[in-house]
Amino acid sequence: MAIKEDLATRVLKSVFFRNATKKAGKYAGGGLAALELLREVLTKAKDVASKENKGVGQVLADKVTTLSRMVKAYISGDYRIVPWSSILKILAVLIYFISPFDLIPDFIPLLGLTDDFALVTWVFNSLKEDFNNFEAWEAGMLKDYEG
Repeated sequence: MAIKEDLATRVLKSVFFRNATKKAGKYAGGGLAALELLREVLTKAKDVASKENKGVGQVLADKVTTLSRMVKAYISGDYRIVPWSSILKILAVLIYFISPFDLIPDFIPLLGLTDDFALVTWVFNSLKEDFNNFEAWEAGMLKDYEG
């Protein structure tokens, strides 16, 4: 009997995610393209938080915003305590998130963001230590700024 793959695994194996992964390297070096990508991500995250199921939409937007902050800190040189491979995974997830063409198109009511949510959850789970380190660094930066 075959075991049914979870949604995140199906997304990771999809041509849509493979295309996003191929594009990730061009953004990792920084520059205007990376900043434009982050702007698009944050715009869509804000839109998702305001239009989608408030609980799920807000959780997705919060997670995507954290991913964006981490990439921005990395490309600005402020935070480099993260493996290059982790940045590439995060960028691929962000590219997938903003793409109108993915495994479950975003325009499908109630289901459209299911694949995005599964992928974002996957990246947080698979890079848990990197995110914990980043959030600790961010908290320290905030504390230094306030103090």
